[in-house]
Amino acid sequence: MKRGQLRVYLGAAPGVGKTYKMLGEGQRRLARGTDVVVGFVETHGRPHTAAMLDGLEVVPRHILDHRGASFTEMDLDAVLARRPEVALVDELAHSNVPGSRNAKRWQDIEELLAAGIDVISAVNIQHLESINDVVEKITGVPQQETVPDRVVRAADQIELVDMTPEALRRRMAHGNVYAADKVDAALGNYFRVGNLSALRELALLWLADRVDAGLQQYRAQHDIDSTWEARERVVVALTGGPEGETLIRRAARIAARSAGGDLLAVHVARSDGLTGADPKRLAEQRNLVESLGGTYHQVVGDDVPAALLTFARAENATQLVLGGSRRSRLSALTGPGIGASTIRGSGDIDVHIVTHSQMGRGRLPRLRGSLSRRRKIQGFLLSILLQPILALALDLGGDRLNLTSDVLAFLLAVVVVALVGGLWPALVTAIGGSLVINFFFTPPTRTFTIAEVNNALALFIFILVATLVSSVVDRAARRTRQAARSAAESETLATLAGSVLRGETALPALLERVREAFGMTSACLMERVDDDELTEVWRPIASAGTPTCRRPEDGDAEIPGRDDLVLVLQGRQLAADERRLVGAFAAHAAALVDRARLSEAAAEAKPLAEADKLRTALLRAVGHDLRSPLASAKASVTSLRSADVEWSAEERAELLENADESLDRLSRLVDNLLDLSRLQAGVLPVFTRPMALDEVIPGVLGELGDDGQRVVVDIPHTLPLIEADPALIERVIANLVANALRYSPAGQGPLVTGSVLGDTVEIRVIDRGPGIPRAERDRVFAPFQRLGDTDNTVGVGLGLALARGLAEAMHGTVQPEDTPGGGLTMVIALPAATATDVPVPGARERSDGEQG
Repeated sequence: MKRGQLRVYLGAAPGVGKTYKMLGEGQRRLARGTDVVVGFVETHGRPHTAAMLDGLEVVPRHILDHRGASFTEMDLDAVLARRPEVALVDELAHSNVPGSRNAKRWQDIEELLAAGIDVISAVNIQHLESINDVVEKITGVPQQETVPDRVVRAADQIELVDMTPEALRRRMAHGNVYAADKVDAALGNYFRVGNLSALRELALLWLADRVDAGLQQYRAQHDIDSTWEARERVVVALTGGPEGETLIRRAARIAARSAGGDLLAVHVARSDGLTGADPKRLAEQRNLVESLGGTYHQVVGDDVPAALLTFARAENATQLVLGGSRRSRLSALTGPGIGASTIRGSGDIDVHIVTHSQMGRGRLPRLRGSLSRRRKIQGFLLSILLQPILALALDLGGDRLNLTSDVLAFLLAVVVVALVGGLWPALVTAIGGSLVINFFFTPPTRTFTIAEVNNALALFIFILVATLVSSVVDRAARRTRQAARSAAESETLATLAGSVLRGETALPALLERVREAFGMTSACLMERVDDDELTEVWRPIASAGTPTCRRPEDGDAEIPGRDDLVLVLQGRQLAADERRLVGAFAAHAAALVDRARLSEAAAEAKPLAEADKLRTALLRAVGHDLRSPLASAKASVTSLRSADVEWSAEERAELLENADESLDRLSRLVDNLLDLSRLQAGVLPVFTRPMALDEVIPGVLGELGDDGQRVVVDIPHTLPLIEADPALIERVIANLVANALRYSPAGQGPLVTGSVLGDTVEIRVIDRGPGIPRAERDRVFAPFQRLGDTDNTVGVGLGLALARGLAEAMHGTVQPEDTPGGGLTMVIALPAATATDVPVPGARERSDGEQG
């Protein structure tokens, strides 16, 4: 079955018109003859939005009961049975009421899409998981309902519903978003101009990133290498020299001139060694780039200008920032520098040459040692040029020079040629020089005959010395080249390892760095999942770049990590030394896979161990603590039913009271056990709302019965509202007060009071009992622990553990303190509500539908 398509309307804040636009699209498709139904739309009483429902078929909602209240949700089964072409489902990030098939509405939408039904939905930028914390910092309002970014990014179409902050505030003031009695508070809190401007910018930038990812995918699919200046991307080239900080800051200013501009720093590690590169300075420059909001990359390339331009085009860069050459004027005569070569090949990429204080000062002394083809050609040309010039100069010297001087002059020429071109040009120079010396300067001259043995020995020694010198020079150059190559490889490995240690997602980060470093289009780690005599079945574990390989044969290079893992690269063939380096990466990737699987296995085993520990403690508790109230209740009931004894009215009442108290204690123990199990399983439902502490205390005292009369309550009237679940906070306070009553001396009941600390409300339960030693304070919050573990008649030790667990479920804490003068104080810290009557988008409201 063909999967349905998802269209999402993205807004910066409630009230911009997402639901109105969604319904408008539904009306347009209905008029076109498409089968459209409304799966779920919340109009919030907005007349313009409600009017857009006219003519659309609305699937009746499913009614669910939760905690004595009725809620309505989308009837997923009804929509699937109806099988429309298009379903309109509002509020993508909505959390379903407990008891629904799925916890989140986006999971309901996934089922509709899998059934081949197109879905149109809406969501606000504040509900995206990746920027949830940013929105909380901006608005001060935590968002309880979130949706993973991948769900929205996977949508076939995303349309931004945009509105200026001023226009949205006017809509609010006209009563088109919230009721009139809530407008003033909303405009002064969540809907301030600064908040709305920041949310609008977040929405625009998030959507721009998504559009940019789609553009890059399109360019890769159509093999487009030219730069499309849809967005400013500034690449700064770093050599590790002292001018790096100047270049980075200049590039950052260029990127900042364009809203949404990107800054990328790239360092090219040459296979013949990076001249003048200081690893410590490169690390400092990387930190500077990342502090300015940019990203750091490293590639390997023999041709630095070509490597820079390849990287810039792969990233669709529009501008390239280089530093002015540090070469001296004399060295500039040997050929164009990196800057000039980059400018010649830049094409439609703008190249900035930035001046700095190190220009023209030359580089640090180093061994060149390059044996490239270009160097060998230069050596042969120098040999051809030096020999006739030297012969002519020595011939003009005439009788003033002897054969020894002639031999030494040609030996110098051999050394010079060896330094430039290596062994073979030097050997050619040595042989040619020996022939020139023999013909022109060895008696008898103008012939190749040697009359004296001494002259023949001199020529032989000349050829031998020239050969040895050129061989030594060539070997030194080769060793220097190998050392430089090893340094470049070590630097690449150190950079990749550093990326993993800095906290990047290990395996994807490793593959991305390998792809960048070796100039590949994609890198994919594949695992063999089936291997028989006929076929091998492979599956990708992780990949970077496009396209993703499906089989090892699809790539240009296969590097085994181990028997069942292979690293597949696409883009070009690898040289032998490159394969060795990539082999280290493949082995590292295999180790990361093993470590991740071991971590997953350990994570899976930990809950089992905790559950086993809890089960053991529960069995012990059931074996004694739960049996005690059962035995007491049974004894009382058995006595009452006995026909052998005549019980007086007072004795009968006492037995009934004993049975009632035992059953109540048993009921509380079972409730605590069930709630603690739900907490540890992560399925305890929590619904927080702004509430006054005065709403809770009467319920707490009522639950304690006659013991509640001993409790002293002193709650200040100025105490702000707390953000809590009414039922859970009542259980927390009741458990702590019951614990305080158990250890309070007669005539001194516990005190319940409250205070404010910053944006937190602290509720204190104070007793004058024996207190808890500091060393025991963490242990008493563990399940099935009691102070001293000596009294088995007071419960199974769940009260404190449950109180702390429930408080943490409401984003609060429970901590013990010493009571001045002796005793224990339990401090419950809960977040204060940010507003008393302002609807909190995504928190208490079940939806944020819009109006036109």
